[in-house]
Amino acid sequence: MTVRRKYRWAFGIVVGLWLPCVAFGAAPADLVVTGGRIYTAPGKPLAEALAARGGRIVYVGTNDGASAFLGPRTRREDAGGRLVIPGLADTHIHPLDIVDLDVCDLDSRPMPLKALAEFVAGCLKKYRTPPGKRLVVHEWNYTGGNQPDAERPTLRAALDQVSTTVEIELLGNDAHHAAFNSLGLSQARNAQGAIVGISKATLATDFAAYSKLIGVDAQGEPNGAVNEDARYTINPHSMLYTELEATLKVAERIPERLNSVGITAMLDAMAAPDGQPVYDRLLARHQLTVRTTLAQFYDPARFRRGDGDIDWAAMVAQAEASRAKYAGNPLIAADTVKLFADGVLEGNPYAVPPTLPNGALLEPLLQPIFGTDASGHATVLGYVDTASETCLAVRSEPERFTTRDAIDAFTRARGFHPGQCQISRGQLQHERAVILEFARRFHLAGFNLHIHVLGDRAARTAIDAIEAARAADGNSSTRDALAHLQLVHPDDLKRIGRDKLFVAFTYAWAEADPEYDLTVIPFIQKVSGNSYESLHAPGSYYESNAYPFRGARDAGAILTAGSDAPVETRDPRPFVNMARALTRHLPGEPALNAGQTITIEDVLAAYTINGARLLGRDREIGTLEVGKSADFVELDRDILALAGAQRFEEIAGTRVLGTWFQGRRVYRAAVTP
Repeated sequence: MTVRRKYRWAFGIVVGLWLPCVAFGAAPADLVVTGGRIYTAPGKPLAEALAARGGRIVYVGTNDGASAFLGPRTRREDAGGRLVIPGLADTHIHPLDIVDLDVCDLDSRPMPLKALAEFVAGCLKKYRTPPGKRLVVHEWNYTGGNQPDAERPTLRAALDQVSTTVEIELLGNDAHHAAFNSLGLSQARNAQGAIVGISKATLATDFAAYSKLIGVDAQGEPNGAVNEDARYTINPHSMLYTELEATLKVAERIPERLNSVGITAMLDAMAAPDGQPVYDRLLARHQLTVRTTLAQFYDPARFRRGDGDIDWAAMVAQAEASRAKYAGNPLIAADTVKLFADGVLEGNPYAVPPTLPNGALLEPLLQPIFGTDASGHATVLGYVDTASETCLAVRSEPERFTTRDAIDAFTRARGFHPGQCQISRGQLQHERAVILEFARRFHLAGFNLHIHVLGDRAARTAIDAIEAARAADGNSSTRDALAHLQLVHPDDLKRIGRDKLFVAFTYAWAEADPEYDLTVIPFIQKVSGNSYESLHAPGSYYESNAYPFRGARDAGAILTAGSDAPVETRDPRPFVNMARALTRHLPGEPALNAGQTITIEDVLAAYTINGARLLGRDREIGTLEVGKSADFVELDRDILALAGAQRFEEIAGTRVLGTWFQGRRVYRAAVTP
């Protein structure tokens, strides 16, 4: 059956389905939309028209049927045959960081260290940062570019070339990585609050707990990379909300940007208390045109008392106070909490020794020996045998390999750095017991869990925590979710489905990108060189189990969609995500396991009704049905027809022509076709 025939069939039966909703002498509607292809819900036929009164839908059906709702004050919209879909729900986004501000911004462009230093120097000149202050550089691409050279062998050296009197911080475009110059590193505070700086000496003492999170050079000195919680020792605002004061002044830009891409509902995936004034201002000014769920974020590490124990009661009390603050608010709910199970799966092949990923994995990370190819890109030359007598000796007597002479002699003789004899499975963000207790405490307090998961061990731990929490409170109906799920063992995928967990995938991340792949895959499975064929061998563990869209769906998980903006880009780009869900490849490039693609119906459900379910709002949004809020979007192209014709890449270029929220138009494209 062709797409066109499908539509004729749909319009033919829609009269019979919707005409009973029309009452003789029906009260006039505030808004009537006619002449559209209206996607009402997954599995339902398309309609031609809808009518709304008081912000809610009062009719969905045919053009003729909608005429009964016309009155002298009714606003009429002609959709001109274009596709209309429900408002989209982004279930994992950091909205307070998607606003374009006048800041030093790399915009995720990959650069070798020489070009990076030149760019940062330009920012230093433009923003006139005085000595002793900090220049923050946003959207640094930590997995693309960053090739060293003789003058700039490390990130630290490159940033020191820019300035030794101004602190410089690169903020990774994933909110997990950062890099500092020497002056920035020197400002690190230890657990007692004293400024001791990060150095080889303090990495062995004050900051030993962060040793896996801080990059070092061949001699064990910090190379500038400071990741995850280690960033807090230098800048407590290194994760998000770094420009909160500036964002507060232009708060209205947040819903404007979201509405411009069709988003009318969202989950703020890391809502710290200091971000609430932004929402309060939007509410006070009646500018919040996006239904919002706050996934409140409280870091257990910051609730440790002097005796080392976590003050769970204080943490839960803060969350309960925020939940109560917004209780009954029609636009904001704070009934969810966020937890990080692990960090990220990217290492640094250009560091010596290579920096290992810190995401939590079931199997020990491999130790690839990297070189560079003729184009200057990283390539895998071989692997260290960590079970060899050589490595056993290094691990048994690490003090023998701390001096420059000893390290250089070992490297010349063996062809790899002695630091590559270490064995690591990455690490959980918190001890397993803490993760389980966090889940238990907040479940008992009536909160839903939203857990960041990238590695397969983190996935297993998060599922264990959710299952134990549900057993503790006897409630299996909570809207618990896993975000990202970059790598998951097949056994745990079955558990996710059995437990009916929500999964907030960022579909645009499922792609084969050689430069990115070299920061992840060689540490997980053996590859040779840097070719697609080696990195993506059919049946290999990563290829089979990375971002398992179809596997999660088939297991019974509830797929939703989260952009994670501003990660990689401040644009929530829902239609790029949709296109990638259907292809799992960049235009013109091979796929990352094409067997894990899903359908346009799947991804539309993820962005609409499933997203509404995760937010606990499926009775009011997620489909275009009588009684629900009139939140809908008009598109410049028919993504259903494009998918039916397998023109998937054209979906990525979809533009939103108009967005309506509660029956009111909140966005209109500057130019319409």
